[in-house]
Amino acid sequence: MPVTAVPEDLRYSEEHEWVSQVGPTRARVGITDYAQSQLGDVVFVQLPAVDSDVTSGDSVAEIESTKSVSDIYAPLSGKVVAVNDLLDGSPETVNSDAYGDGWLFEVEAESAEALTAALGKLLDAAGYQGVIGG
Repeated sequence: MPVTAVPEDLRYSEEHEWVSQVGPTRARVGITDYAQSQLGDVVFVQLPAVDSDVTSGDSVAEIESTKSVSDIYAPLSGKVVAVNDLLDGSPETVNSDAYGDGWLFEVEAESAEALTAALGKLLDAAGYQGVIGG
């Protein structure tokens, strides 16, 4: 079985979301390679609405695969400022490029300090490897 990719430069939730800081107060969110491999072929992605407020731990999106429908949880609180429109026509991108073009949405935190604190509560790569048994 191939080793699941867990990039060192990202933070992770125990619910299998990854987070990448892309600005002083902005973070990009997706699902991990492990999560997409467990889901199987992704056929539909329901993303949160731009300008909606999300709260850490709340279900904010859904991914439908040939096996099941899975909730996506907000790994941090803030306002959704961007969604990946590519997934409307190509939801399988989540499978083929989970850490790249398969990202889901971006959240703007209240402040740089709030984003730093939120990221600090998430797992690093080694911690996430522990969750998935890597």
